[in-house]
Amino acid sequence: MSKKKKVVVAMSGGVDSSVVAGILAEEGYDLIGITIKTYRYEDVGGNEGNESSCCSLDGINDARSVAMKLGFPHYVLDFSERFKEEVIDNFVDEYLHGRTPNPCVICNRKIKWEELIKKSVSMGADLIATGHYAKVLKNENNGRYYVSRGRDESKDQSYALWGLTQESLARTMFPLGDLTKPESRAYGEEHGLIRPDKKESFEICFIPDDNYERFLKEQRPELDSTLAGGEIVDGGEVIGRHRGFPFYTIGQRKGLGVFRPEPVYVTNIDYKNNRIEVGFDDQLYKAELVATDINMMKYDGCREPMSVDARIRYKDRGGKATIQQLEDGRIKVTFDEKRRAITPGQSVVFYEGNDVVGGGVIESSV
Repeated sequence: MSKKKKVVVAMSGGVDSSVVAGILAEEGYDLIGITIKTYRYEDVGGNEGNESSCCSLDGINDARSVAMKLGFPHYVLDFSERFKEEVIDNFVDEYLHGRTPNPCVICNRKIKWEELIKKSVSMGADLIATGHYAKVLKNENNGRYYVSRGRDESKDQSYALWGLTQESLARTMFPLGDLTKPESRAYGEEHGLIRPDKKESFEICFIPDDNYERFLKEQRPELDSTLAGGEIVDGGEVIGRHRGFPFYTIGQRKGLGVFRPEPVYVTNIDYKNNRIEVGFDDQLYKAELVATDINMMKYDGCREPMSVDARIRYKDRGGKATIQQLEDGRIKVTFDEKRRAITPGQSVVFYEGNDVVGGGVIESSV
């Protein structure tokens, strides 16, 4: 019998990563549990007991308890300095340039994979395993690895994984890809790996109170004095003043503080002139976008026009589109039907059936 591979399990202390550890231990893999500390509580504020955050003390203790129960070592690694440089600083900078970022995409690529794989290699591990509801497959025609949707469509996390490199995917396992969330929870409870009342975390980990405005003001105390009071414009007419353009996003209707006979929405954020532009709902629909920071997975490019399903946000069901790589490496996406509230800074992810072809960051739309 050949020796089982050594696998580093990324453990948050939550349901999914605990179940991954249980499944792999049952299959006989040589496991090492690692919990990543991505930020210091005093640096991000908004800590309300921290009971739901992936990096909470409770989460660390729960992960360690699972590792002890299953009989493998567990370590806590402090990646907070790199996380601040790569994720938090980028998050703030994107908002200050009028964009709405997706920090999970950057964290997945730079921290949860690149940094964790680097550490796992130094520990002699062959692979890393995470609790994502997705699959990693290999295109036998060209040898490229790619992410595919998990069986549980309601929990599918493939959208946030488009940035993973070929090197990272080659060292990745997703043991929950063929399970549903209820099946995972049932496994965890049956094997005594999770508490029946264990809750999930839905907010961005470093903003545990889900208050983006509070977070941005604490990171950049000068925002109130430098940005508050800028113009809110409707068709060239100044109709109000805003709290600071970073606190708004494309498609927003509530909290604008202006009155119009018909509902208006944020249609553009002009950060250079500290201005919010609003308009009617039909002005939010656009047929094309251009994406940058491209990462191709299933194929190494799309030099010829390619038909895909393109998702423009995490909960988006996707829309039929044609993509083609531009000479400068960016990708133009042309939708069969106009899409609402295409938001710069968010990710656009290209699918072929269930498979992720690639993705990028939305730069602009027309």
